[in-house]
Amino acid sequence: MVPLCSISIFTFGFLLLFLGSSSAEFAVDGKVLELDESNFEAAISTFDYMFVDFYAPWCGHCKRLSPELDKASVDLAVLKQPVVIAKVDADKYSRLASKYEIDGFPTLKIFMHGVPTDYYGPRKADLLVRFLKKFVAPDVSVLNSDSAISEFIEEAGKNFPIFIGFGLNESVISHLAVKYKKSAWFSVAKDFSDKTMELYDFDKVPALVALHLSYNEQSIFYGPFEEKFLEDYIKQSLLPLVLPITQDTLKSLKDDKRKIVLTIVEDEDDERSKGLVKLLKAAASVNRDLVFAFVGFKQWQDFAESFEVSKKIKLPKMIVWDGDVEYFSVIGSDSVEDEDQGSQITRFLKGYREGSVIQKHIISDDYKAFRNSMFLIGALILVLVVILVSMMMQSVKEEPSREQVDHSGSSTSLSEAREALRSGDKEDKID
Repeated sequence: MVPLCSISIFTFGFLLLFLGSSSAEFAVDGKVLELDESNFEAAISTFDYMFVDFYAPWCGHCKRLSPELDKASVDLAVLKQPVVIAKVDADKYSRLASKYEIDGFPTLKIFMHGVPTDYYGPRKADLLVRFLKKFVAPDVSVLNSDSAISEFIEEAGKNFPIFIGFGLNESVISHLAVKYKKSAWFSVAKDFSDKTMELYDFDKVPALVALHLSYNEQSIFYGPFEEKFLEDYIKQSLLPLVLPITQDTLKSLKDDKRKIVLTIVEDEDDERSKGLVKLLKAAASVNRDLVFAFVGFKQWQDFAESFEVSKKIKLPKMIVWDGDVEYFSVIGSDSVEDEDQGSQITRFLKGYREGSVIQKHIISDDYKAFRNSMFLIGALILVLVVILVSMMMQSVKEEPSREQVDHSGSSTSLSEAREALRSGDKEDKID
């Protein structure tokens, strides 16, 4: 009989050997890790921050992304708080794909202390590095000089809104900074000059300044600084006053529960459209319970057509959209005329708030499939009729072939836009 102490010593030694080999398997050396079902959980528990690319070998988008990840991995490895990049062949390791709800390729996730968060940011190496640095930065940065403020803003870049609390205690916004960390940069400025107050256009403290560098916008909140009011301001300031609708910006609406005042213009680059957007900004500033957005028919025709807009419809047109399948037209405000557009916007909003609306729905849950395949329905019915007739005549039956319709080259419509709000774009879907 083997003594118990010998078994214990043997077991302890085995555990040391296992743990040692496990930790030695992973290194922060600037190389992308290749993970599988045998070591994935160990990897996410080893590193505080890990960026994972769930890919498929046959996916063209994945192949183009791969060299960008190789470049970014080098820079991310030398951060004070490194971010490790890893890859998983989710087509091969289907249990991992199922566990983390991978429904297309590539799917990108950030694991922070083992907890996954979907990543919808840029994919070019330099932008990816800047984006991921945010996730390892302090929840609230403390700035003690004018130069520190400038450096913080430059380092933050233009991908996220920036909040700076002038004369605010860090504890006032720390809880909300943690809650909205993935959506914005947060800081408090302890020491600053009159010149900085003039630069950011506030005249008293405490003040919370929100910056949208991409849109050249800023707003100021003077309180009250109770959490409810503070959170309302932060949530409303995560988006610019008027959001241009693209496939990328739609993702930023994912967690916003407000209704969307959507203005459809003929061409968003036209000077008349730019003038209208300025008027929409003025309206948005006093109607913060709504999201204001615009899209050009020329820029995204499929999306615009989802709201009964065609080349024959007079534009601009305003509707209120719930971000899903429901939208409202305001009675008597079907389009925006060229004259006195400010008053027309006011009248539209008044009509909406008074309930003078017509409620409408996107007809199909998969609107793109509905719109793009109408001509196929007739063909399908014809095929079915032929089959039935053939069966009745007891002729030789020939099973019709099923062809996969390739939509990869078509424009994105509302159903795909709605899917972007729910789970982000997946360029290559799993069949």
